[in-house]
Amino acid sequence: MKITSPGLSAIPFRGQGPGSEMMTSLVSELEQIANALETDEESAAKISLPTLAEKIAKELRVKVDEVAILAVSRRWRHLHFLVPAALKNVGFVPLTSTSALAARTARESRAEINNNFSAVRHATVFEGVKAATTSGESIHKIISAPILNEGKVVGVMQVSRKGENAVGAGPDFTSDDLGKVQAICRPLGRVVSYLAGE
Repeated sequence: MKITSPGLSAIPFRGQGPGSEMMTSLVSELEQIANALETDEESAAKISLPTLAEKIAKELRVKVDEVAILAVSRRWRHLHFLVPAALKNVGFVPLTSTSALAARTARESRAEINNNFSAVRHATVFEGVKAATTSGESIHKIISAPILNEGKVVGVMQVSRKGENAVGAGPDFTSDDLGKVQAICRPLGRVVSYLAGE
C-alpha cells in the first residue's frame, strides 16, 4: 500500500484518538524550541535530536533507530543525517539520486507512506549499517515527509519499520501516522534550519 500526500499541510493533525495528548505535547514542545531559537541562544544549545527521535519513536510505536532526520545541504546538493547518530558519518544522499526515497521526498516536497518498501527498488546502503544504535535490518514499511521552513525544503523525516520480513516489521503505517509525522515536521523545519546552519 502506498499513500502520497502533496505538500506538508495536506493532512492536518486533529489531536484525536489514543496518544493524541502526547502528540499534542510533542508538537507544542517543538514549537517552543523553534520559537526559542529566534531569541535565546542558550535554549538552542540544549536541543537534543537523539532525545527528540526517542519521543517521535515512542509516539509512532517504532524503535529509535527507525527514526531518521536528514538535513538538506544546498551548498553540496545532498541530504545528510542528523539522526540516527550512527549514520552521521556514513555518507550522504545526493539530491539527484533516482533510487533514494529521501531525495525524491526533498525534490518533490511530497510526503508518502509505503508499506511494501522492501519490494521497491531503493538505495539500501544505509540499511546495512549495523552499529550500537542501529539494527542493520531491512526496511519494510516507511513514511517519508519533507521538512519545510519558510516554504523551502530544509530536510526530510523518515519513520520506518524494520525486520527480517514484512510481518516481523510490525503493522502497516496509516494515514493517521502520516498526519502525526507531518504535524511534527511543521515546527521541526526551524529547528533543522538552525542545526544545519545554512
